[in-house]
Amino acid sequence: MYCKNCGQQYVTDEAVLCVKCGAQKGTGSNFCPNCGQPTQPGSAVCLNCGVSLAGFGEKGKSKLVAGLLGIFLGAFGVHNFYLGYTSKAVIQLVCTIVGMALSCIVVGFFVVAGIEIWGFVEGILILVGKIDRDGNGRLLAD
Repeated sequence: MYCKNCGQQYVTDEAVLCVKCGAQKGTGSNFCPNCGQPTQPGSAVCLNCGVSLAGFGEKGKSKLVAGLLGIFLGAFGVHNFYLGYTSKAVIQLVCTIVGMALSCIVVGFFVVAGIEIWGFVEGILILVGKIDRDGNGRLLAD
């Protein structure tokens, strides 16, 4: 992580102050906290690395809650709604509803089963840390 005020890399992620400029961690808007490159004031995204600058470094949603939602309600996209990935969540929800409507034929069963597996796998990936950010780019809280 880099100081948003001067662009200097923090010695540790647990640092509360920048050793170069003395600014409190998270203050400033001159540099990207992800890559350390200069940013335009008021920018929503770093033009160098593409990370969202709004709320960067703040803890996001709970990893445990998101993972359990994915495992148990993943077919309905609840975990993605929770994390802020609304497009993916709507796709999962619509596919599940369509699959349930078509459940009288074999295709509907496979659609629902596929979406359930997709949600289950995402839930596991969240819990093991492979999916570690919410829809706003914030790290998931433990």
